[in-house]
Amino acid sequence: MKRLSRALMFCVLIAGCGSSNYSAPRNLDNACSILNQRPSYLTAMRKTERKWGVPVAVQMAAIYQESKFIANARTPYRYALGVIPMGRQSSAYGYSQALDATWDEYRSEQRRWAARRDRIGDATDFMGWYMVKSRDGLGIPLNDARNQYLAYHEGRTGYARGSYNRKPWLLRVSREVGNRAVTYDSQLRACGKA
Repeated sequence: MKRLSRALMFCVLIAGCGSSNYSAPRNLDNACSILNQRPSYLTAMRKTERKWGVPVAVQMAAIYQESKFIANARTPYRYALGVIPMGRQSSAYGYSQALDATWDEYRSEQRRWAARRDRIGDATDFMGWYMVKSRDGLGIPLNDARNQYLAYHEGRTGYARGSYNRKPWLLRVSREVGNRAVTYDSQLRACGKA
C-alpha cells in the first residue's frame, strides 16, 4: 500500500511539473491582481513595450478581449443542423487569438520559428508586431486601444475599408477595449507597475 501511495504521489508530482497553466487568472477587472498572480505576464509585456512601443495596458486590454488570459483559448465549434460538428469557427488560438496564416507570417518575418501562441511572451510579441504594422500602414497610434483592436479584429485591409462600421456589436466591443485599457493603465499606475 505504501508503495502504491508513493507511486501515485510521484505521478501527480511529475504531471504537475509538465503541465501548463491554461486557466485564467482571478479578478480580470484588476490589472494589478492579474500581474500579481502571473508575474511572467508583466515581464513579457514590458519586453514587448520596450521592443515595439505598445503600452502594457493596451496589450492587456486586447488579450482580455481576445482570450480572457486563457493560454489555449479557441473559437467555438460550428455545427450543421445544430448537432453535427463542422470544425472551429476559425483557426484563432492562444492568448492573442492569432489566425494560422497571420501567425505564420509573423514567425517567418521575425524568424521566430519556435514561437507558440499559448506562451505569453510569444503572444505579446506577436501583438506588438501586428500593432506596429497597423500604426505604420494605417496611422493608428500604439496607445489607441480602440482602433488598434478594430484593425486587429478586422485585419488591416478590413479596417481600411471600414468594415467595422457595419458591425455595431464590434464598435461596442472596441469601445470596451479602449475603456479597459484606460482602466488598466490607471490601476497599473496606482500599484506601481506602469
